Amino acid sequence: MATLIQSYEQQYSVLTADITAKIGRLKIATEENRDQLSKEIQSNFEEANDLLEQLELECRGSGAGSRVEAYRAELKRVRDEYRSVLTNSATYNMDTEESFDDWGGANEQRQKLLDNTERLERTGKTLTEGYRVVLETEQIGAAVLQDLSGQRETLQRSRGRLRETDEQLNRSSRLINSMMVRALQDRFILVMVFLVVGVLLCLGLYFYVT
Repeated sequence: MATLIQSYEQQYSVLTADITAKIGRLKIATEENRDQLSKEIQSNFEEANDLLEQLELECRGSGAGSRVEAYRAELKRVRDEYRSVLTNSATYNMDTEESFDDWGGANEQRQKLLDNTERLERTGKTLTEGYRVVLETEQIGAAVLQDLSGQRETLQRSRGRLRETDEQLNRSSRLINSMMVRALQDRFILVMVFLVVGVLLCLGLYFYVT
């Protein structure tokens, strides 16, 4: 599921970068190309919304943290920028048909729009860099988890060996105790035999002397 979320985020980053590039082209496009670019941009916005909805569903299902709100806010800024370009383009065309007196102001507005495009491009690069950092962090986390899993297996094997060694020591201890008990029993029997022999010798000497 994490791989699917990463795929959606990557598709979203590529799509927003494409939208930003098309908005930049829209600012300097001719009347013939402007309508086609607008249709493509609107289609891209719909696709981006669909991606965000799918990404939000996947994030909810996995219980992972969601960056969907940040993506939506960024998409809203791009959409506002697109609307601003459309409005400014329409105003520019109307003024051109009526009079050329505001040409200097239109150039200033175009420069402002270009500056905004550069800002959006920088924002897109920042998002792409952030996404790369997230991927690297997830890869490091996966490597750490794999290492911890290997250490856990090693500890479990060591614990199993310790249990086997403890059982062997217990069996050895029981065997030694049994041998000691038998040795004590044999010694007791030997002492009793010596006592009986001594008593018999004493009785024999007594009867012999008597």
